[in-house]
Amino acid sequence: MKLKLDWFLLGMAGAVGLAWLAPGPGADGGWLHPELLTKAGIALIFFLHGLALSFASLRSGALNWRLHVVVQACTFLLFPLIGLGLVAGLDGRISADLTLGLFYLCALPSTVSSSVALTAAARGNVAGALFNATLSSLLGVVLTPLWIALVMKTSGHTQPLGPVIMDLVRWLVLPLAAGQLLRPWLGAWATRHKAGINVADRVTILLLVYTSFCDSFQQGVWTGHGLLQLVAMLVFCTALFALVMVITGSASRALGFTWPDRIAAMFCGSKKTLASGVPMAKLIFGAHPGIGLILLPIMIYHPLQLVICGVLAQRWAKRGGPA
Repeated sequence: MKLKLDWFLLGMAGAVGLAWLAPGPGADGGWLHPELLTKAGIALIFFLHGLALSFASLRSGALNWRLHVVVQACTFLLFPLIGLGLVAGLDGRISADLTLGLFYLCALPSTVSSSVALTAAARGNVAGALFNATLSSLLGVVLTPLWIALVMKTSGHTQPLGPVIMDLVRWLVLPLAAGQLLRPWLGAWATRHKAGINVADRVTILLLVYTSFCDSFQQGVWTGHGLLQLVAMLVFCTALFALVMVITGSASRALGFTWPDRIAAMFCGSKKTLASGVPMAKLIFGAHPGIGLILLPIMIYHPLQLVICGVLAQRWAKRGGPA
């Protein structure tokens, strides 16, 4: 299988490298004014998501309730429970910010575009994947910050949840709703310019990645967190992905799911979103100096899930589904 080199993945590495070389412009007080740029970028991302989101296309997948229960339980129950185990097991063994980042990864919603695209490539239940990926994104607006608030409270960090929810509503939900409301007038334009919108979306995310790492580098948060920590995160993320894929696949098989439904359950249930994860982190953690470390697990998990699921999709398409 030939794997195309994704410019976005290279861009993430470039954004981190630029933040290391020149953190000043994107750090607090820098000439890029990250306190304004971040929120404007988040609003733009979710406005574009709202324009692209067609609720009418979800109807055919809405009645498969057993598939929905498995995927959402995996995303917002199984993953966070595994994350709680990691928090307890790694306490004091790695950086507290990296531990929080691992749990943040576990608390995130599923992806939308890649889950649906990979399910289609593997000849799975595309309607079911689209329904679950979309539902996951909407539920994540509430459930992700609730899980984070619980973990931060139990670890002795207090964070008022009200302002976080209000920020999520103001900069995430309202732009998403605005995009939906404008679909009758701008939906056809958005469809024609889908490629350009995807580029704008990804460039904005790269800008948020850059500003996220600027403060971390400028304040020396990465001091003492070298290659060993990076390798540890790669191992944890790989093991986490494999564990969830096995559990989701086993549950789907035990429930008698068809191959197309099993493919949708495994792809949607194992994926985590970087596109929503970066902007949500900026709102949930605010000016937290360790936000670069907090984002590291999802930045490792994102390309990992794409590569592995891409290989699996091709394999399953040829033989008709998982073994």
